[in-house]
Amino acid sequence: MLTTRVSNTLVSGGAERLAKLQACESGKFLSRAEIRSATRASRSHARVLSTSRSAVRSVPLETVSSLADRDFTQEAEEVLTDTFIGNGKEVENFALDCAIKTAALGERNLKLNVDEEVLEAAYQSCNNVTAEYAKTFYLGTKLMTPDKQRAIWAIYVWCRRTDELVDGPNASRITPAALQRWDDRLEQIFKGKPYDMLDAALSDTVQKFPVDIQAFKDMVDGMRMDLVKARYQNYDELYEYCYRVAGTVALMSVPVMGIDPTFEDNKKEIYRAALALGTANQLTNILRDVGEDAERGRVYVPLDDLARFGISDSEIMQNSLVKDGVVDERWKSFMKFQIERARELFKESEEGVGQLDKDARWPVMSALILYSQILDSIEANDYDNFSQRAYVSKWKKIATLPYSYFKSTLKF
Repeated sequence: MLTTRVSNTLVSGGAERLAKLQACESGKFLSRAEIRSATRASRSHARVLSTSRSAVRSVPLETVSSLADRDFTQEAEEVLTDTFIGNGKEVENFALDCAIKTAALGERNLKLNVDEEVLEAAYQSCNNVTAEYAKTFYLGTKLMTPDKQRAIWAIYVWCRRTDELVDGPNASRITPAALQRWDDRLEQIFKGKPYDMLDAALSDTVQKFPVDIQAFKDMVDGMRMDLVKARYQNYDELYEYCYRVAGTVALMSVPVMGIDPTFEDNKKEIYRAALALGTANQLTNILRDVGEDAERGRVYVPLDDLARFGISDSEIMQNSLVKDGVVDERWKSFMKFQIERARELFKESEEGVGQLDKDARWPVMSALILYSQILDSIEANDYDNFSQRAYVSKWKKIATLPYSYFKSTLKF
């Protein structure tokens, strides 16, 4: 039972507690000998754990390795047939309808058998991961009510763990069979039968908020795309990917945020605005991370768009568009076009923010504005997203909050 598996995390003692937490979060039981061994290892690596971002990832995302198969095969290409890839709008619309129908049902009773103190530890873990890996997003969540904060952190951590399946250290060992096991585990979360403490946080969230499972399934399908698809021919193909890995987050989040009763009849448009925000965020990620993705062998920006500006994907892979700190003019023009596309989506999403519950408007508007400022940072870097990483400074984030509050009170 989960309460037995994770109760040992609620003890004092630095290295020993960390050793237990690592094992508990990966769903493992520890013998006394294993605890002693893990404790020694934790102590010997204490300095690394305090400074390494990868160490933070290894604690809550440990279960990735347990899902991985020994060898990657071509099985993925057999699973991802033409009927899977190429139906993005259809999939999105189906999930949208599911989200709206489930939201109308209210709370579930999953009979979740997890101690409150275990849930507290789980939510604190979700808080820590979100704060470390999604700083801009996290700042927005800090403006939410406590129950909504916790729910959004739990959703974020599940999404991050899912993303780690194909982008983490065990990515080369992940196959469709491993993703199917993750899908099966998701089904158990929605039945109130979590595998580990972080799953328990999500089970508790979907018990309290009317979140539908379809968007979560679609996100796993997005990971399936990443297994076999490293190029996107046009924007329609990229849009499908953006929906599966980011638009889905919007469908997960709106039931937590809530909709102002005044706008109940406008639900579908509010959800569509949220989908636009998810897509805008993902496009922003893609534009910020062009250089990093190229190092992984991936080019997400549409090939057709590159061709329009006389650029080949090989130039991206060879990092030849920035020489001696000077950015190729073709790349600047291309980036201006892509940034404008993302900004149009951010603008499209704003109206929906004003129709959420009043206590959700400021945090969502803050997250929207702060994330869109990454585009400003790309411009400030002269469109060099190969040798520089665009980010929003902490002082600018704080300075933005009053403006985002004012904007969240406006009627669109």
